[in-house]
Amino acid sequence: MKFLEGIEENLRFMVLEVSRQVESTLNCLEDPDPALIAKIESRDDYIDNLKSVIENLCYSKIHGPSGAYKPAVDLARAINIVSANLERVADHAVNIVMQVQYLSDAAFIKRYDYLAGFHEVDKALGIIVKALLSQDVTLAFKICRAEFNLDAIFKDNFDRILVDLRKGESPENCITCHNIFRYLERMGDSILNIGEAIIFAAVGEKFKIHQYQALKDTLAQRGAEVPITKGEFQSIWGTHSGCRIGKLPDKPGSKSHGVLFKEGNATKIIQEKENIERWEAILPGLPPRVQGFQSEGDSASMLLEYLGGCTLQQIVLTADAEIAANAMFLVEQTMSLLWDKTKKDGQVSAGYIRQLHARLEDVFRLHPDFDTPPRTMGDLELWSFAEMLEATAELERQLPAPFSVFIHGDCNINNIIYEHTEQRIHYIDLHRSKDTDYIQDVSVFLVSNFRLPIMDQSMRARPNQVIARFLDFSRDYALAHGDDTFEARLTLGLIRSFLTSTRFEFNRDFAKDMFLRCTYLMGRILTHAGSPWQDFRLPERVLYY
Repeated sequence: MKFLEGIEENLRFMVLEVSRQVESTLNCLEDPDPALIAKIESRDDYIDNLKSVIENLCYSKIHGPSGAYKPAVDLARAINIVSANLERVADHAVNIVMQVQYLSDAAFIKRYDYLAGFHEVDKALGIIVKALLSQDVTLAFKICRAEFNLDAIFKDNFDRILVDLRKGESPENCITCHNIFRYLERMGDSILNIGEAIIFAAVGEKFKIHQYQALKDTLAQRGAEVPITKGEFQSIWGTHSGCRIGKLPDKPGSKSHGVLFKEGNATKIIQEKENIERWEAILPGLPPRVQGFQSEGDSASMLLEYLGGCTLQQIVLTADAEIAANAMFLVEQTMSLLWDKTKKDGQVSAGYIRQLHARLEDVFRLHPDFDTPPRTMGDLELWSFAEMLEATAELERQLPAPFSVFIHGDCNINNIIYEHTEQRIHYIDLHRSKDTDYIQDVSVFLVSNFRLPIMDQSMRARPNQVIARFLDFSRDYALAHGDDTFEARLTLGLIRSFLTSTRFEFNRDFAKDMFLRCTYLMGRILTHAGSPWQDFRLPERVLYY
């Protein structure tokens, strides 16, 4: 169905992620783990991003490029959100009333400050219409603030209820009062949704209140005001990290391409900032420059220089052959320079199979049949996938890299920017950069070309040429630096990259193809065990579709 193009895949991802959240929540209840709690909170941002992507796609399908005026559509969407959440507030009011009948003493609730909660709700409801019709962001902030105040009121009363419970003061009434305050607190959640919908109507982009505040505060460091004109903030979706990313224009007359706003998990944003600073020290101009940064609690945000040019993926798919060849020349020259500048002698292991294990649950969630059991074919016994993986992990311990370099860490072709005019490349999305085996970047780069969604053989010629060229470049670098286990370690890296790529691939046949290449490579490297690793050769044909 044409209407579902672009929507169906994101919807499938959203269902998978929500299922994963529910399962993780159950695991957390049974075995509380701070790391798992942090992961659940982090993935919630990714789910919110998917929701916005789906919503945007749905409305764009309905109205089309020649459809209704976007601000009018945005306002209609905001009104729909406001009305739905107003209904939820009313539902919670009914729930509170239903709880009252369980109070054996109607006056028991007066022990606690319930009036403050109702006052906050009433105050917020009183300015919704004015805020929405005038699209007033300041009033929207006041509406959103009601949620924070209601949270504080709930916490204060919850603590007082606990004190009464410990004293043995009518447990039934205490629990009923707790339920009443919980429904008041949930009214705050709906009121927050209303405030954020009004911000959406004013700005034309979906923001959570903490994201908008982060944008405002980070821009203030740069001496700029938060944009409230429709269309000034352009979201960039598609990240699996859960970060909010968007482009902002620069001041009129500026030669700059603008700035990129990035907000998300504090650990990831801080790590990316530190990596950008390190890359800048190694090769000035390679990463985007940080133009503003602020961190508060579990989230952080920064403003980055918006780089001109095209991603290498765009070049591979659309540019003339001469430009594509020039781009690849610059990539190879730059990587060779970076590897030489950051090279440190001494053995290091990237732990490719360990990295794969960390993503295995997501692979099997989407493709459960990849978790193959042991089988027999006549007298031949075939290992299960888990057994093959375990044997490969054991073998990997024999194959440390002879030196480390500072790698990109997520060296997909859409994370490399090519500037034709200035004849240079840039690295973006750098929170995974670290000192390790350079083959991790090599394998990720090769598979990112392989998994381009091009099935036509004539059109596959360009990515196949890029793969062949980059493989030759990498082999030459290994030879020049005495890396005689390059082929075996690259095979391990490709096993990881082929399999982990399937967790984002809904095309069943293509995902199966990558899985089979992964298992084929495991079979080849396991068969070679016991022979000199210097003699192992990667079966290069696995890289060409």
